[in-house]
Amino acid sequence: MIRAEIGVLGLGVMGKNLSRNLANNGFRIALYNRHVEGVEENVASDFKSKHPELKKALDFDNLSAFVQSLEIPRKIILMVNAGKVVDLVVEQLADYLEEGDIIIDAGNSHFQETNRRIKWLNAKRLNFIGIGVSGGEQGALLGPSIMSSGDQAVYLKIQKYLEAIAAKDSNNKPCCVYVGPQGSGHFVKMIHNGIEYVEMQLLADCYTVLKQQGKSNEAMADIFEKWIEDVGSYLLSITVEILRKKDNNTYVLDIILDKATNKGTGKWATATIADCGEPATMIPSALFARYISFFKEKRQQAASLFSQNSKPNTVNSNELKSAYQFSRIINHHQGFSLIKRVSDQNEWGIDLNEIARIWTEGCIIKSELMKSIATTMNNDKPILFTNPWYSEIETSYTAMRYVVLQGIESQLHIPSMMEAINYFHGIKTSNGSANLIQAQRDYLVPILMRGEMICQV
Repeated sequence: MIRAEIGVLGLGVMGKNLSRNLANNGFRIALYNRHVEGVEENVASDFKSKHPELKKALDFDNLSAFVQSLEIPRKIILMVNAGKVVDLVVEQLADYLEEGDIIIDAGNSHFQETNRRIKWLNAKRLNFIGIGVSGGEQGALLGPSIMSSGDQAVYLKIQKYLEAIAAKDSNNKPCCVYVGPQGSGHFVKMIHNGIEYVEMQLLADCYTVLKQQGKSNEAMADIFEKWIEDVGSYLLSITVEILRKKDNNTYVLDIILDKATNKGTGKWATATIADCGEPATMIPSALFARYISFFKEKRQQAASLFSQNSKPNTVNSNELKSAYQFSRIINHHQGFSLIKRVSDQNEWGIDLNEIARIWTEGCIIKSELMKSIATTMNNDKPILFTNPWYSEIETSYTAMRYVVLQGIESQLHIPSMMEAINYFHGIKTSNGSANLIQAQRDYLVPILMRGEMICQV
């Protein structure tokens, strides 16, 4: 038997599409999916039979046979759910692998879990690489953005596979990069998802403003479509499609319940923000907006109790576009500043310019803004303090302030826009009020020491 160059373990939608991508790039691959009687049977063989590009692929539902089918050092991409499943699969694989073999976790694992798995497997003389993969199902098939980390010498052994399947930027360079040691790749993917949370919420904020004006779905789609040329992004484009989508003459958006869920990366990013002390306030604002949305019954109760006498806002589309772009610049500034802070704390040496570059194609947050950031990024200077961004912030500030004021007057819930201007006001305040807070803390400490108060400050 001719052995496979690389194996894919886990054939959900993402695993299947990544497998097809590898095969389409000419690699000999092995496919494995577990066998569960009556639930998951013949998954790998059935999948192979449906796609001509997989004709030469090897298919298995026996783990030992799958491992033995691979060239040495073995290279196995895990496409399984993050969390305990990864540990379970890694433990099973470790029984069959030999010194120098490589496990590649391509799921949305927490970066600290990746750190732990690297140490555990290195003790067994096995290698573990964590890669963040962005682009969703389509990206996995046609070319995602890939953020890899771990031992760089090990990464070099799998680099050709990852670069081949990655999206290509405007210079035809792979949107794939070695981020740094440990779990830095999964960390960067986590922050990517945090930025994505905000980008989605900002479009929801714009939708809220326009809907309160009585704009139809088609009218909103027309407005957003006009924005694409100036502030185009993948998320903006799909929002236009969503607004226009109909089912039996009914707009699909109008029958979707206004409760948004999350898969955990926003929560992880928010916890990391608190741990490292970086004021990346917009990611939590977007996360908590989803949390508020989920309490539908409480929102309905509150709506019946409190006054709803709000006047329609008078924001025009150009003002809204300026506010949207203002908020996006703040979002990207916070996201990259957060990456810089954690990279410095862990001595990872992450190249922010390369991160911006690989996010120009293949990923969910690709946009014209990201392309511009990639050409102007300075690893030693935050986005907000470099041109053209501080000039654009200054130019769009009047519109941003007006949109937020109108939002307050109209009782609109536009959390990420409001947080963008709140952060901006805070970061440009040279003499703030924290001296009072510090004085309060200093005052309370002696009282606590005398035992006159029992509290935690």
